[in-house]
Amino acid sequence: MLASGDDVAQKDRITLRGLRAVGHHGVFDHERRDGQEFRVDVTLFVDTSVAGGSDDLSATVDYGTLSSALVDVIQGEPVNLIETLAHRLAATCLADPLVADVEVTVHKPQAPIPHEFDDVSVTIRRGRS
Repeated sequence: MLASGDDVAQKDRITLRGLRAVGHHGVFDHERRDGQEFRVDVTLFVDTSVAGGSDDLSATVDYGTLSSALVDVIQGEPVNLIETLAHRLAATCLADPLVADVEVTVHKPQAPIPHEFDDVSVTIRRGRS
């Protein structure tokens, strides 16, 4: 459930864009077998005031640690849909108690589409209940 717009508007943001990893997601056998690159953008809605005042990493989200957890999800158990992958990535972000809300975009630039295109992506927003 997404927090109210006012709550999100008052939160600070930490953004990680263009995280890349090879995953084996898709509905076609060749996608599962061969894999392909997925790119992920996440925006975390957090209160950074304590970290900003203390200069202490433990008071904020460690985006290095988070990026490793997100790559583990991308490289992990295959799913058919990037919507499902986005939900798993959002849950990974929300596992950090400092993250109030998250926006996740999963890009699949090598999607099996029979036409020229730049990108296919799904964006979701999730928050704490």
